[in-house]
Amino acid sequence: MIKLIDVSKTYSEAAAPSVRSLSFEIPAHEFLVLIGPSGCGKTTTLKMINRLVEPTSGRIEIAGLPHETSDPVILRRQIGYVFQEAGLFPHMAVAENVGITPRLLGWPRGEIAARVTELLALVQLADPGFGSRMPSELSGGQRQRVALARALAARPAIVLLDEPFGALDPLTRDEIAEDYRRIHDHLGLTTVMVTHDMTEALLLADRIGVMREGHLVQIGTPQQLLDAPADDFVAAMIDTPKRRTRRLAQALHLT
Repeated sequence: MIKLIDVSKTYSEAAAPSVRSLSFEIPAHEFLVLIGPSGCGKTTTLKMINRLVEPTSGRIEIAGLPHETSDPVILRRQIGYVFQEAGLFPHMAVAENVGITPRLLGWPRGEIAARVTELLALVQLADPGFGSRMPSELSGGQRQRVALARALAARPAIVLLDEPFGALDPLTRDEIAEDYRRIHDHLGLTTVMVTHDMTEALLLADRIGVMREGHLVQIGTPQQLLDAPADDFVAAMIDTPKRRTRRLAQALHLT
């Protein structure tokens, strides 16, 4: 579904490359998590996939088609994108926010209304009158659920998530993360998510791509990373959730 071939990105001649010779493939329906420290190129990679940022070199293909053959605006409307801060339009009610992309694509009004109702139920916001509420009236978790619904509105095959749960409290974060994984499986999506949280990556991902200084250090299933980390950097990242698990087991008197 998504293929990066020797992709690099440099923002200026004086700066070091943000992404360096990145190559990997994401099959349809996979949930891939990109993880690594701040500034390692995760978000740049995400933005290159939907052409918010253009690669300096290399090639990206979506469903077998080279990026450069697609209109960037049309491409973005066919790929769902969720930001950390939700990014809802403050002057639009919930239903208007969710339906904005179908409206831009020229869907009939009745079809948009039906899709909005369907999606609000899918993200567990089906209360009567919820669609007429304004973003300022919502909790952080509700805003992020609306952002997920908006990303899914035009029935995209691909969804990109950039730290989508990072600004939420731990309980809400876990609930929405589990709900999104359920939605991913139910709709047969291809998802690429960026996070700093290895525990979250291990719990959600089919595969994890570990990045450092623009390079892809290792990519594999959670079990592969746990069993055979590629280097000390990956091992240190994996060790953090392991230590938490041991401490939690001790606190709960399970060991």
